[in-house]
Amino acid sequence: MGKRIDNIKKELDVNKVYSLEEAVELVKKNATAKFDETVEVHVKLGIDPKHSDQQVRNIISLPHGTGKTKKVAVIAKGEKAKEAQNAGADLYGGSDIIDEIAKGNMNFDVLVVTPDLMKDVAKLGKILGPRGLMPNPKSGTVTFDVKTAVKELKAGRIEFKSDAHGIIHSPIGKVSFPSQNIVENLKAIMDAIIRHKPSASKGVYLQSIFITSTMGPSFSIDKNIKF
Repeated sequence: MGKRIDNIKKELDVNKVYSLEEAVELVKKNATAKFDETVEVHVKLGIDPKHSDQQVRNIISLPHGTGKTKKVAVIAKGEKAKEAQNAGADLYGGSDIIDEIAKGNMNFDVLVVTPDLMKDVAKLGKILGPRGLMPNPKSGTVTFDVKTAVKELKAGRIEFKSDAHGIIHSPIGKVSFPSQNIVENLKAIMDAIIRHKPSASKGVYLQSIFITSTMGPSFSIDKNIKF
């Protein structure tokens, strides 16, 4: 930890649990970096991530977006490629984009593919997979509804999923957002996480909830709050 974080921590009670509103205000107050920091939520779940039936994964459109405009690429052909263009995709095409990816050129944040071309994209798994860019039907990135996918991704649709330790990490806005917008985004993702509790999960599902900013301290939220 640097001196900046050490000085911040001197003013904080790191063992205190806060309400949503209190935690958001503290995150904003203590985001002192010289850029618009991302606000993140980190949720530890009472699941066994080794079992596939206890993994938590879904997509959600945050009411106020994330504050970051994603660069969306679409691999499609014919009318679907035209649909991607009209929907605002940054890149769209077929074999030309596939060839660029094969060369290691991936100038995009999200890749959407129509199901009929997924067999060609699957061959790029070793390139796309490690970067978290492999399209997946569960994340809504393998679809013929290209128009909806592009528009939702541009508007702030995100995918959340539990990691190998049973923790979900997700952006919920920027520190420049009004506090109420961050709170509403947080409520939306927490509601989705709760609704997608695996039936195989036993015991306490929400074990801890923390929010933080990119370079700021984290604050514990009361996990017994009604989201």
